[in-house]
Amino acid sequence: MSQFTLRDYQQDAVTATIRHFRKSDDAAVIVLPTGAGKSLVIAELARLARRKILILAHVRELVEQNHDKYRSYGLKAGIYSAGLKQKDSSHQVTFASVQSVARNLEDFANQFSLVIVDECHRISDDENSQYNQIFEQLKQHNPGLKILGLTATPYRMGMGWIYRYHYRGFSRAEQARPFQHCIYELPLQYMIKHQYLTPPKLVDAAIAQYDFSSLQANRLGNYPEQEVNQLLAQHPRVTRAICEQIEALAESRHGVMIFAATVNHAREIQGYLPAEETTLITGQTDNNERDRLIQQFKQKQLKYLVNVAVLTTGFDAPHVDFIAILRPTQSVSLYQQIVGRGLRLAEGKEDCLVMDYAGNGFNLFHPEVGQPKPDSGSVPVQVFCPVCEFANVFWGKTDEEGNILEHFGRRCQGVEEQDGGRLQQCDYRFRFKECRYCNAENDIAARRCHSCGEAIIDPDDQLKAALKLKDAMVIRCAGISMSDNRGKLKITYFDEQGEELSEQFDMSKPNQRKVFDSIFGRRFAQGSQPVQFNSLADVLSVANLFSHPDFVIARKSGQFWRVKERLFDYQGNHRKANQL
Repeated sequence: MSQFTLRDYQQDAVTATIRHFRKSDDAAVIVLPTGAGKSLVIAELARLARRKILILAHVRELVEQNHDKYRSYGLKAGIYSAGLKQKDSSHQVTFASVQSVARNLEDFANQFSLVIVDECHRISDDENSQYNQIFEQLKQHNPGLKILGLTATPYRMGMGWIYRYHYRGFSRAEQARPFQHCIYELPLQYMIKHQYLTPPKLVDAAIAQYDFSSLQANRLGNYPEQEVNQLLAQHPRVTRAICEQIEALAESRHGVMIFAATVNHAREIQGYLPAEETTLITGQTDNNERDRLIQQFKQKQLKYLVNVAVLTTGFDAPHVDFIAILRPTQSVSLYQQIVGRGLRLAEGKEDCLVMDYAGNGFNLFHPEVGQPKPDSGSVPVQVFCPVCEFANVFWGKTDEEGNILEHFGRRCQGVEEQDGGRLQQCDYRFRFKECRYCNAENDIAARRCHSCGEAIIDPDDQLKAALKLKDAMVIRCAGISMSDNRGKLKITYFDEQGEELSEQFDMSKPNQRKVFDSIFGRRFAQGSQPVQFNSLADVLSVANLFSHPDFVIARKSGQFWRVKERLFDYQGNHRKANQL
């Protein structure tokens, strides 16, 4: 029997899994970079299991790869995959394709203790998805079924993070996710630093790039094929110039993978590269032909492998040392999977050249996930929670010396363990909508109050109603000023076109101070330093640190305008000040 010595981090992942499932049935995820040996972690967990377990993957290559690793222990397991022409679920351990199991649920009408899902970021929140159909079937026979996912990219377009709580004590999402906990994570930098992966050599493609900015991606980060083809057809010289550069750069490289945008695009690329060294694989390529071409590429009989979204997972050719990305995507998962094809170690391989000709612009080591990057000038900033003191990392803006000018965080990400081991996210909100019934603070996108359940007025409805009134005035607020007006605090709101509205607060009166603090003190310094102000002088000394609302609504009162509503952190259909 062949024995393996797990790397330290692989053993840590196994230990974390055992520790978690001994105390909880909550679904959990392990995050390991491409090339970290997920199949070895799966094999070890399967070896240690005492009851029936099921290992799922979405492509036959991964099913076969995981099964081969387990079999190398000298152990037997079944394969249930139409693509591999086997349907055996009688063993204690079964390696299966999700499609085959979902189509034959009756073959899994028995008790499994654990399901392991490889590339688990593919699980959606659709209750009727194939994955969830399988989980529900197995839970009917074992309500305590444990679900473990493994992935290099724990996020999904349209969803964000696929888990809620991280074992280091912070929250990734407020709403339910396919996995409750991330129980172990290893960063890509660690793998490269310890020479487990090849360093990527990320180079801006200076000679030519496609401009896909005019196209609109769908919720999965993909672009309409017809529109992409139309755009590419207008720039044949760009494709030719790119291919000429790829060929020149590839002279010192051993294996080149090229990711094309569409089938037509891939064929065009193939036509510009040396015919005797180039092949093309698409979703329509016959399986036997596909296997033959891949083997030729792995044996270095072919140098250039052009593909269209079919070799991003389950493909292992360690000699690949040049990745050329000629397709657009808004999916950071897909981008990381593509680059990961070139990061495996191989003899004589010093680095992997990565050329992005589509201007995708992701940071491989710090991917932009969760909250989208507000604009190109945003950078990660650290903001401490004033309640639990957790060090949040949000998008924000800094000055030349690195001081935070503003940040775009909504809610503290800190997590605290309650009685009974239950986790609870800190409820402090940097940006919020206040409930008019109970004054509870809610997320700026909330439709109902999380505390009392009452409907929260939609800011678009407020603006729409105000704009219909003859005695109402609405301004897009571009800034505010604060001044002393005969001993009272005067706040002036400036419209981008020069209109003004103003109101006053008598800071010598406790009730007036309380109103001011609830509106402005709670949002002082972007909400990162809520302050209660005791005097007019206190306010004026830090006047430049107050946030201004996005819209101000006033009603006519005699000869004057009286401010009625101030809409902060607006998200809706109306343009804000200074936006195009």
